[in-house]
Amino acid sequence: MAEKEMEYWRWDEGNWKDPEKDWKDAAIITAGVDVGSVSSQAVIMTDGELFAYANTRSGYNSRESAKNVMNMALEAVPDLKLENIQFTVGTGYGRVRVPFANKAITEIACHARGANYMYGPTVRTVLDMGGQDLKAIRCDERGKVLNFLMNEKCAAGTGRGVEVMADLLKVPIQKVGELSFQVEEEPPPVSTTCVVFAKTEALGLLKGGWPTSKVLAAYCSAMAHRIFSQVKAVDVEQDFVITGGIAKNPGIVNRLEKELGFEIFRNTTVDTQLAGAIGAALFGKALYEKSKK
Repeated sequence: MAEKEMEYWRWDEGNWKDPEKDWKDAAIITAGVDVGSVSSQAVIMTDGELFAYANTRSGYNSRESAKNVMNMALEAVPDLKLENIQFTVGTGYGRVRVPFANKAITEIACHARGANYMYGPTVRTVLDMGGQDLKAIRCDERGKVLNFLMNEKCAAGTGRGVEVMADLLKVPIQKVGELSFQVEEEPPPVSTTCVVFAKTEALGLLKGGWPTSKVLAAYCSAMAHRIFSQVKAVDVEQDFVITGGIAKNPGIVNRLEKELGFEIFRNTTVDTQLAGAIGAALFGKALYEKSKK
């Protein structure tokens, strides 16, 4: 592929099904669809356990994004149809536009519940880094929200900002964090995480002779500091976990750990971008059971 055609900002997309499970053995089949500003996820759960999922880029139309990602998840299970799913919950930026959802629930509630499922009941603080916003959530041992803080909708210091930087520097987004550590010493952070100004500053540093790795280190450091300055307002408690695509960027996560002064809990095998959709599917199970009582 020619360099100009390379989409450096794009995360891996795809679908998956648990090869050990058969949906016909389940009493309750639920789904969660998380339509974000940048990416969309659909999760199918059987009796409250992860069964299948899909993760793809959001389009301009939330309704179409919801349908596309759900169809992608169903493609992993050819004999399962949408009508076999007993309850679907929509969440995320486009939650009210999921045409086949039985209910819409905020992403704050869904990420807390999803993080509880993914990381266990010891989770007390969840940092959800979306494409265009940041949410710091305090929760209890059941994943119930106790308190939260949300930044203003802006790409500064969020997933979209990292995408822009990856594209600008021609570094695949999966490699940004790793490359940011390939420096002799840690540079000072860039002065702003505002995407427009950070791009200008990054270009200036490159023209000034800075290698790409050093520019990425300065940007990741600024991101980590901006995140820390926001999450500390919710009285951060351990275990502290991150959901969303930023959790896959060690350049930001490791630097954030230094600011926090403790280790971020990472003990999960589940894709961190699925947290909202998982929480939505779990809410779906509880709501379906309630409706049958």
